[in-house]
Amino acid sequence: MAAENLNTVRSTIEERLQSEFRKGRPITTVFSNTHFDASAIDTFIQCSVSFSTNNYLTQGSTTSSTNFLSGLVLINVFTEEGIGSGKNFTICKRIRDLYNRVTVSNVIFDSPIGPEILQSSIEGKFQTQIRVTFEIFEDL
Repeated sequence: MAAENLNTVRSTIEERLQSEFRKGRPITTVFSNTHFDASAIDTFIQCSVSFSTNNYLTQGSTTSSTNFLSGLVLINVFTEEGIGSGKNFTICKRIRDLYNRVTVSNVIFDSPIGPEILQSSIEGKFQTQIRVTFEIFEDL
């Protein structure tokens, strides 16, 4: 087999989030390296996927061996400032439920960390952050 397509992994993670927040009353979801005007909307979710470590699990060449890849999904939730944390934490609960110890298309998600309240980098917004580590076993 060939090395894992990291864009496929990223797409799997992002599509899961985007699909959840298209349901009911939609919430805008923004991903890395996309243009977005945060001043035009009260509530939105920002998601960034990064890959961090890789390890050999089996000895071998570029075929018939297995690698272990890990990464981090960093999700920021922004809601209107001055109305309390309830709306924000409700969105965070949905996000935690999406990724909490599940496996989707060979991407294994760990238990989420957060929501952690942050000093918002965007004026007029209340911000929390959820972090989810994930693993992939890559068969070559």
